[in-house]
Amino acid sequence: MSMPSLARAIAAAVLAVCALAPSGASAQNFERPVRLIVPFAPGGTSDILARLISPKLSAAIGQSVVVENKPGAAGNLGADAVAKAQPDGHTLLLMDVGSLATAPSLFSDLTFDVQKDLAPISMVMFGPYVLAVHESVPAKTSKELIEYAKANPNKLTVANSGVGGANHITAVVMAKELGIQWKNVPYKGGAAASRAVVSGESGVIINGAAATMPFVTNKQLVGLAVTGEQRIASAPDLPTFKEAGLPGGDAGTWQGILTTGGTPPAMVARLNAEIRKILELPEVQQKIAEQGGVVRAQSPEEFRNWLKDATTRWGTIIREAGIKGS
Repeated sequence: MSMPSLARAIAAAVLAVCALAPSGASAQNFERPVRLIVPFAPGGTSDILARLISPKLSAAIGQSVVVENKPGAAGNLGADAVAKAQPDGHTLLLMDVGSLATAPSLFSDLTFDVQKDLAPISMVMFGPYVLAVHESVPAKTSKELIEYAKANPNKLTVANSGVGGANHITAVVMAKELGIQWKNVPYKGGAAASRAVVSGESGVIINGAAATMPFVTNKQLVGLAVTGEQRIASAPDLPTFKEAGLPGGDAGTWQGILTTGGTPPAMVARLNAEIRKILELPEVQQKIAEQGGVVRAQSPEEFRNWLKDATTRWGTIIREAGIKGS
């Protein structure tokens, strides 16, 4: 074989091998718009974060990032859509991952495996819960609320973002430990739950500060207390649960981003890197802080371990409290 023929043969062989084995670079590229699914109605904490992050992620990856609200079944409907998507990193899930941690213990008909069918990318933030009431509820402090609840069993209704959500379970545990009775009413997300209390349809809410504090600030709800270790900057007069003598002070909304299980590790790593860069931006940190939140970026492995531990911990709480899903 002549030298030119040999060279052509070698080049053809190299091209054939490259075609069979995708490069690390191509495994990290985005070839079409990305869907960022929020499994709750617009206006809640997850939705607020998604619309804060999506334009910056779009600029970073060179593709549109479209926020899609898909509420239903306490977040499980949207999570299922991501779990069953093509495993290439083009379908993302942003939600309160406490709901993912509770789902296996609550729903016997869960259509996806949280650990196997979803790939953690990064935690985004921790936000405290706000305990607030409609102005018609005769309580201006947590103590007055508990006294009223004890004197009026099952008269108060507590709005939540869906059966099995961490805020629902927090309300159940509070009632059990405080010796009170109130009715829990599920809605399609924290925003819908907040609006229900603003309208007077429900009387009490325990919900993420990002979605709830604007109503407190605008005097549409009466704020009573916040979870977390310290008071939040946007409401320095509200005591912490611990200061108010309430149980559940470590509860709150943990927001994270996941994709479909089986997505190539290189793509997960790329998404993790881009999201963590976004979370380091001063304007993003300021916006999250204004809502009472704290940035909690993690590696995919750290996030996976958190989710596994939280699933075990919430499972114990659910069984001990006798909470039923479906």
